[in-house]
Amino acid sequence: MSLNPIRPWRNIERRQSRQIMVGNVPVGGDAPISVQTMTNTITSDVRATLDQVIRAADAGADIVRVSAPDVESTVALHEICRESPVPIVADIHFHYKRAIEAAEAGAACLRINPGNIGDAKRVAEVVRAAKDHGCSIRIGVNAGSLEKHLLDKYGEPCPDAMVESGLDHIKILQDHDFHEFKISVKASDVFLAAAAYQQLAAATDAPIHLGITEAGGLMSGTVKSAVGLGSLLWFGIGDTIRVSLSADPVEEVKVGYEILKSLGLRTRGVQIISCPSCARQGFDVIKTVEKLERRLEHIKTPMSLSIIGCVVNGPGEALMTDIGFTGGGAGNGMVYMAGKQSHKMSNDAMIDHIVELVEKRAGEIDAAEAKAAE
Repeated sequence: MSLNPIRPWRNIERRQSRQIMVGNVPVGGDAPISVQTMTNTITSDVRATLDQVIRAADAGADIVRVSAPDVESTVALHEICRESPVPIVADIHFHYKRAIEAAEAGAACLRINPGNIGDAKRVAEVVRAAKDHGCSIRIGVNAGSLEKHLLDKYGEPCPDAMVESGLDHIKILQDHDFHEFKISVKASDVFLAAAAYQQLAAATDAPIHLGITEAGGLMSGTVKSAVGLGSLLWFGIGDTIRVSLSADPVEEVKVGYEILKSLGLRTRGVQIISCPSCARQGFDVIKTVEKLERRLEHIKTPMSLSIIGCVVNGPGEALMTDIGFTGGGAGNGMVYMAGKQSHKMSNDAMIDHIVELVEKRAGEIDAAEAKAAE
């Protein structure tokens, strides 16, 4: 419901890809770019894993991946998949039998690393299990685990080696008449990953899963992912994303949405536009925004909110947001609604008032959309 008009210079033309289904979530084609994360619990601890899946789903995750390294984990998948509010991807690394067991347990997708899972015969058995149980597959190529023959051929991980690995395994799936697959070519190096993804996008129409693997901690990993994923998304590449952080999976989901929101590719919740603060500010902008971010986390309705400390840029920003507050003098500021001046409000009461306004507006939007859908 943002007031920002569509401008030709900010349109992104997405690469045309085939569409597949991950459970009930469409990936590729004209489907919204889906946001994923991965649990970091011991999968065999069903309750802890489900709790984390549910928290991630509440934060907006469309798909959640869980590790399936052993039989105990694939046994646990039966209950996890049954109770999860979102499709579950089983992460398989070294043992193809775990993939078969995960398909039998109800996983919506199998993530396999071709360099680790074994020969073509074993991959074929995994494909058969996926067909039998309605699973999709993600081919997960990683610069850190390329096949030996490709490392011997190219001398080091490089875009050509990564894409060749991916295309080789696409051929295996297609030779078995399996087409419900997506693919990723991840690297921790932004330049390597970006180059590999660009080359891959030109070589296949398969849906592409974007990620900068092992990006780092919350701050450094967010910056690295924003640069890598943002540049690819800007050029229309990417159908589903996962931000890989050494942090709570919920934070990965939040960062994923912020990247998509910044490019106008997807909206969820309140997008706060705020100034960095300076000596002109009429109130403590930094603390105010921190409090508003926490108190508005529960809002899922797309909305824009500007919080600007002074009247230099404040009125202009408020014209472009659903709700705005601009700091003034004498302990008061101006509240804007739908880009127009509405009323003054004291700085001290502003946070509670803004939260109330956002909640009310979100309710109105949700009610209008529900009525229109009837």
